[in-house]
Amino acid sequence: MASILKILRVAADPNRLRILLLLKGEELSVAELQEILVMGQSTISTHLSQLKQAGLVEDRRTGKSSLYRLSAPTPAGGSPLEQILDAASREIPEAAADFAAMRRVVKKRQDKMRTFFDSVAGRLGKNYVPGKSWKSLAETLLRLMPPMVIADLGAGEGAFALLLAQRAKKIIAVDTSAKMIEVGRDQAVRNGVKNIEFRLGDIEDLPIADLEVDLVFFSQSLHHALHPERALEEAHRVLAPGGRIVILDLARHRFEEAREIYADEWLGFSEAELEAMLQKAGFTSLTSSVVDKEQEAPQFQTLLAVGDKPS
Repeated sequence: MASILKILRVAADPNRLRILLLLKGEELSVAELQEILVMGQSTISTHLSQLKQAGLVEDRRTGKSSLYRLSAPTPAGGSPLEQILDAASREIPEAAADFAAMRRVVKKRQDKMRTFFDSVAGRLGKNYVPGKSWKSLAETLLRLMPPMVIADLGAGEGAFALLLAQRAKKIIAVDTSAKMIEVGRDQAVRNGVKNIEFRLGDIEDLPIADLEVDLVFFSQSLHHALHPERALEEAHRVLAPGGRIVILDLARHRFEEAREIYADEWLGFSEAELEAMLQKAGFTSLTSSVVDKEQEAPQFQTLLAVGDKPS
């Protein structure tokens, strides 16, 4: 009974009722309420303080100001406040004009955001945007991936395998380095990942059974193969019908030092070379393109190629 009396006492003022009606429809700042109601800041602040003390209004900080809204409604419908506001919307003569003014204020807020994006159009991807990162984008795309059995060939320490494991049925991570396999297994244990099998072996002679996997992935590993064609033939062998191969590798370059610095066997591949090898190995529906170019010398480019094993 006390809460009903409190509501009636606070809502007895028509201007406070106007504020409650507005806050029922939208979160608003003191400045925005001033613009809508054409009242002074001190008057608005006093009304809000009384409404907040009565438990009818709450606020949240956003930058240098606060946004006010109605407090969370009671679970049961038809509360005294709801009934009062329903009647007020029909009986307060200024209500319709208030709502129209509120729509204009909210549109200004939207226009401000739109103006920002208009100003950065064409260069948004080149600027820093809080929360926008390649890692977050990769995590999002992983959520869209259907559960599959995936072979990560030339997996190294298993960084990509650990990401894929979030959605995959099983990851088979193959690498020729026993030390890399050991590090990868330790990382999987530390992260509690149980659906990765690390297998020691060569990508040209895979320790994987025929038709065992749904997706084969090479990430910057094909240019380390002595015979890339054989690695692709092995990938075709282990893929189930309808499976897919995805290759991320270096586009052909002339940085000869890579042979010594990174133990590279091949200085990348051209799109034509990669597609020709994939076609010879039996893959169809081939696509390839350069998807990244480093700004620092020697400006390595990343080539993405995708192909399917016919059903």
